Amino acid sequence: MSTVSVSGLGSGGKVTPARVLAMFPGQGSQRAAMAHHLLREHPQTARPIFAEAEEALGLPLIELCVTGGPDTLTRTEVAQPAIVTTSIATYSVLVANGFRPDVVAGHSLGEFSALVAAGALAFADALTLVRRRGQLMGEVADRIPGSMVAIVGIPAGDVERICVNVAAATGGIVEVAGLNAPTQTVISGSRAAVAAAAREARQAGADRTVPLDVGAPFHCSLMLSIAEEFSDELAAVTFSDPSFPVLSSVTAGVVEDGEHARRLLRCQLAGPVRWTELLCTAQWFAIDYYLEVGPGRVLSGFVDRSGANATVRSTSDARRLAAALRNLSVPVASHRKAVRK
Repeated sequence: MSTVSVSGLGSGGKVTPARVLAMFPGQGSQRAAMAHHLLREHPQTARPIFAEAEEALGLPLIELCVTGGPDTLTRTEVAQPAIVTTSIATYSVLVANGFRPDVVAGHSLGEFSALVAAGALAFADALTLVRRRGQLMGEVADRIPGSMVAIVGIPAGDVERICVNVAAATGGIVEVAGLNAPTQTVISGSRAAVAAAAREARQAGADRTVPLDVGAPFHCSLMLSIAEEFSDELAAVTFSDPSFPVLSSVTAGVVEDGEHARRLLRCQLAGPVRWTELLCTAQWFAIDYYLEVGPGRVLSGFVDRSGANATVRSTSDARRLAAALRNLSVPVASHRKAVRK
């Protein structure tokens, strides 16, 4: 159990043992200057992470994550390694200050970061995989114009029925790609079919439909065309058994071992992200402190909307990361594993 000073649990800033879930964000959480605070405030910890990533990939990630504009970071093959590197740099800062989560999870792309944090995947290997994953996904987008839209305000079952009906009527592909909150469901597929489903959802009572700032139609059957090639990439990498529990957004269950992790990363290409169910699984671990590790606050919002009676924090900027660090109390040295192999 982690030792965290949780102002919402206990009183007077008392140091209270908490069950902590570290959550790693996926694509769409990128933003301009997302690593500026890390490299400015924690250079001794963060800069070696970025240097390793730059050497492994040949990408100017420091420049991209400090001064790069939104257009550059939207490109899938850039966004994915940039988000993973920023997330692991943030996690390294937390670990350097005594943090050890009880459970980790990642939203889609974030599952790579979660596996690195749990010692199941080497950082350099994760970078190689996510860059190739991004390239392959980008190739799908070049061949088949697609999009993703978040449907807010109606149940997931209604969204799924709309997708089935629109696909049958148009012959296009539109599928549920993400179950993020009880009334927030992401759909993905060919552009015209997704647009038609979004219109149907608004007519069915959706509060709003929000196009996602991503470069490809992730988590739908359009991605099956790259599954075999990505499987070859996964087969070339060593996976170890996690050193603490990892919840998979593919199944919403626990990753059993290294080989299971490998299979899940293949399945997630075309399968929906089951984040709402994952948060239900987290309750079995008695999680009462959710910490989003990396850029953005998307996952924190999902937890807030889930109704979980817990403390939720993010680390997306200097102020929030500093607050998270103040809440940490160095735990008894246990079987904490190094971030990188």
